[in-house]
Amino acid sequence: MQVTVVEGCIACGLCVETCPEVFRMGDDGLAEAYARPNENNEASAQEAAEGCPVSVIITEP
Repeated sequence: MQVTVVEGCIACGLCVETCPEVFRMGDDGLAEAYARPNENNEASAQEAAEGCPVSVIITEP
């Protein structure tokens, strides 16, 4: 799975809370996907994408 945070992030931090192995807050204060999900955290990365309040996390197989 490939994960990308696109423009529009409001820096709520939900993705970082849900899956810190994939998401972090960048130097600009906005969320970024810094790692590719693996079999151990793919479900939580998907949960973070689905829970994003502004729907800016894109997942691709």
